[in-house]
Amino acid sequence: MGLDHSLVGVPGEPQLRSWDSKDALLYAVGVGAGLGDPLRELEFTTENSEGIEQQVLPTYAVLVAQARPARRLGDFDPALLVHAEQAFELHRTLPVAGTVRTTATVTGIYDKGSGALITTENEAVDDATGEPLVTTRSGIFVRGEGGFGGPRGGGESWALPDRAPDHQVVLETRPEQALLYRLSGDRNPLHVDPKFAARGGFSRPILHGLCTYGITGRALLHALCDGDPARFRSMSGRFSRPVLPGEPLTVSMWLEGGEGATALFQTTREDGTVVIDRGRVQVRQGDR
Repeated sequence: MGLDHSLVGVPGEPQLRSWDSKDALLYAVGVGAGLGDPLRELEFTTENSEGIEQQVLPTYAVLVAQARPARRLGDFDPALLVHAEQAFELHRTLPVAGTVRTTATVTGIYDKGSGALITTENEAVDDATGEPLVTTRSGIFVRGEGGFGGPRGGGESWALPDRAPDHQVVLETRPEQALLYRLSGDRNPLHVDPKFAARGGFSRPILHGLCTYGITGRALLHALCDGDPARFRSMSGRFSRPVLPGEPLTVSMWLEGGEGATALFQTTREDGTVVIDRGRVQVRQGDR
């Protein structure tokens, strides 16, 4: 059967998603908050520390706004599917608990030769007020589903600055990081089952792309927003290589226009292999 190309442009039924304090705390630990120093980032990892009010990591927005498209994407081996790109925009700061109503729309199916890129846009609004909370845009790559003669698709221009980064942060990951992160909802066996991972061509289970994304988001939040989620506006990036749980990650950032509100970023493994490329983050006024 292959991919269902008739899905493009068809919005799915609105779906409700709720979360609470415990969900936000579990996500924070799942993307490495507190690793190496449990007294840091208490605003994201605890709800009852004296003098500290619980807050939510901005990248949790991607999970909050998850929803199914109108129909199945088609008939293909899920082991050949990988997360290719992810972006989100926060219209206001995420609350510690809430309920959103999200509509997902497949916006394109692009022929990349060796596979197909499927892009989706999700709009999440507060279920009680109807006010916009999160907009996400994502892409998945399905190997072996290309060659159908469709458009290749384009992308926003991005070039690595020819200078040293303005900020560079190294963050560790746990060997059991995928076991923690999956408890936030992504139970894809690619990240825990060696046999399933081997079907996808991997020597061992790999870390969730959105876990790498969340770890990167923590680095951006602390380096560019002084740890204040209210100043974090949007983030986008493309997944270029997998990460194995336990590998340290380096996030390099370049401010655009000196002290502007936009920065480019790139995430690499310890050996320099790029794992998130074409990164861009926007912060609200007051950034440094």
